[in-house]
Amino acid sequence: MARNPDHPDLRDVRLDRIFAALGDQARLRIVAVLADRAEHQREDFAVEVGPSTLSHHMKVLREAGLVRCRFEGTRCFVSLRADVLQRYGLALDGVLRSLEEEPA
Repeated sequence: MARNPDHPDLRDVRLDRIFAALGDQARLRIVAVLADRAEHQREDFAVEVGPSTLSHHMKVLREAGLVRCRFEGTRCFVSLRADVLQRYGLALDGVLRSLEEEPA
């Protein structure tokens, strides 16, 4: 049986929730990886947290409506939601640009 996590409907995605989710340094680093608009596996995120904490951060980003999680077997693929980027593009572009400009 496939796991399909719940993703909020676009009508329920609010900018204040997205910005609240981005209020954590680990989640900002996750979004910096996702800024290339590609799908990534959890191993691609260089955050110094345990697996359960990383899962928590992914859940916060997903519940805020910023990311989409897709499972294939035991592998999880994460990407930024294109519909959310289209809706809140101007607001999020500044955040994503600033993440690209930050020193590693």
